[in-house]
Amino acid sequence: MIADGTDSPSTPSQGLKIGIDILAAETTMAGETPRWSDVLTLAETAEETGFDSIWIPDHFLLPTNFWTGEDQRITSIGNWESWTILSALALATKRVQLGTLVLGGGYRNPALLAKMADTVDEISDGRLILGIGSGWVEYEYRAFGYPHDHLVSRFEEAIQIIHGLLKNGYVDFDGEYYQAHECELRPRGPRQGGPPIMIGSRRPRMHRLAARYADIWNGSWSADVETLMPMLVAIDDACHQEGRDPQSLDLTAGVLVALPGNYPHRDRSPIWHQMLAGAHLTGSTEDIAAGLLAYQSRGVSHIQVLLDPMTPQGIEEFGRVLEIVHREGSPEEAVAAG
Repeated sequence: MIADGTDSPSTPSQGLKIGIDILAAETTMAGETPRWSDVLTLAETAEETGFDSIWIPDHFLLPTNFWTGEDQRITSIGNWESWTILSALALATKRVQLGTLVLGGGYRNPALLAKMADTVDEISDGRLILGIGSGWVEYEYRAFGYPHDHLVSRFEEAIQIIHGLLKNGYVDFDGEYYQAHECELRPRGPRQGGPPIMIGSRRPRMHRLAARYADIWNGSWSADVETLMPMLVAIDDACHQEGRDPQSLDLTAGVLVALPGNYPHRDRSPIWHQMLAGAHLTGSTEDIAAGLLAYQSRGVSHIQVLLDPMTPQGIEEFGRVLEIVHREGSPEEAVAAG
């Protein structure tokens, strides 16, 4: 969303929303593995604390060094299945939006996925955001028997089916990888156009698919908005290439946040040790809030926080950050600051 001839996306028209990404995986809850009761407690605490949304990652079995971009199995981290967790949270929560950050495009038949999304949107009374991408971790794909070739080409076909069914309720598609002949979504969920589609992308071809089919774009993970800026500019350019007004595409970003303190699990937990070795946002309550609000000035309207420690106490402590962000990131404050 480039405005005024600058390189920065324009300021959003609504207040900045903050969501939390709950890692339902081994060793992710301060070194412990969350059971369903723990995931439920984390979600209920997040809703009570004032988060705007709850997000569930979509993984099955990850090599511990996946965060570095390597794809060799050293040891593995198991994850609870995201849609099952999300379906339960759709009933267990009342206010927050619910999303997937993001689904691996090759893990589910696209017509079935559209059906699942419309159903969860019904259960949640219209609170679902369908986050989806092409997927990427080869070890995980192969471990569960999914083809890992031509990921973006497969996604390009899948998103046409998903978009057609959710937006129009009908699709007739015959592709190289997927088929959906005279397929209908019936009955429909609470929203005529279905839940909004969020596409996570990093490269030009996926950017163009996001510009063509998404309601929302996501870029993850970063520690400051300047790191994200090249992708924000790229998605803006993709909209222009597709003949779309960039203002019609909402921008979201995943941000890794580490609360200050000496937490022993950060050395014991392979996933946190690896993630926190890279760039992350930390500091005082005011520092973290300022870092998140900086995204709003670049056009980002919704942030998904990956928080450490991922515990009820950590979530409650982050509530002080939420108070500042919701106060200073309100539309009135944004206008006054501008």
